[in-house]
Amino acid sequence: MVLQYAEGRNFDYWIYNNYKYFNWSSKLKILNDIISGLKEIHQKQMVHDFHVGNILFNEIFVISSNIKIYISDMGLCREVGNTDKTTIYGVMPYVAPEVLRGKPYTLAADIYSFGMIMYFVATEKQPFANCAHDELLALDICKGIRPEINEPVAPKCYIDLMKKCLDTDQMLLK
Repeated sequence: MVLQYAEGRNFDYWIYNNYKYFNWSSKLKILNDIISGLKEIHQKQMVHDFHVGNILFNEIFVISSNIKIYISDMGLCREVGNTDKTTIYGVMPYVAPEVLRGKPYTLAADIYSFGMIMYFVATEKQPFANCAHDELLALDICKGIRPEINEPVAPKCYIDLMKKCLDTDQMLLK
């Protein structure tokens, strides 16, 4: 097996090195690339443990026009409906509330994770960075607590879309 080397490393590392140059044009392009990759995974009826640690960049700096996004850890993907109900897997706080409650990992759970990635992109901080990523946070997430951002940080339309991704009640209706 031959794999491409991701010189830019994972999203967390990449943001740390690029925060000065990370404008809204770059943010939206990267999010579009990420959701396109997730769409391909979902078209294969697979779900993924989706978080910033398994989003990789081919280049270190945002100023490159050739920047490419890779979704890694594909070996952790599972078929929709063929998930292990006895195991909760994922990285806090990117794990959807229904998964934390022991329900199967679904396409909607990946969209929730994408909403958390949107928060990371807008704020350049991990969701819930001000508290421990432990059982108490898991309980808060299950109770409906979500990270907050306001308009000076991101445009209203962006915030509205992020909130839709994080709205598990809306996801369950689809």
